[in-house]
Amino acid sequence: MGSPLTLTISNCYMYFYERQIVKQIRNSGGIYFRYIDDMFITINWSDRHLRKQIDRWNKFDENINLSANIGSHANFLGLHMENQDGQLFTTVYQKPSYEPYYLPFNSIHPLHMKINIHFAMHLLAIICIE
Repeated sequence: MGSPLTLTISNCYMYFYERQIVKQIRNSGGIYFRYIDDMFITINWSDRHLRKQIDRWNKFDENINLSANIGSHANFLGLHMENQDGQLFTTVYQKPSYEPYYLPFNSIHPLHMKINIHFAMHLLAIICIE
């Protein structure tokens, strides 16, 4: 890590790694999302079958180890999702390591970065309200 090219190479590698997983999930009527190294899968499989598939997927590459958090609630990126009797409820989730940094407007950062932070904060607020 550390090189600007690392993230691009990692995403390209994961694209080829995950192709078979994505195909299997979508063919089974499931939903699959990935952001860098975090995956989110929702599918109507038994706990046993899903764990068996994850063990099989872990054999694709010895350098990648998938782990499962199976249940009626999950955290993915900044979102906490919970299934309560068939209804989906969401709230904002902050990782325990979260530190609330901010960017002073009089910093030397380009104006577009300052505006994007403001835009992203408002977008998150709108999503949380809905």
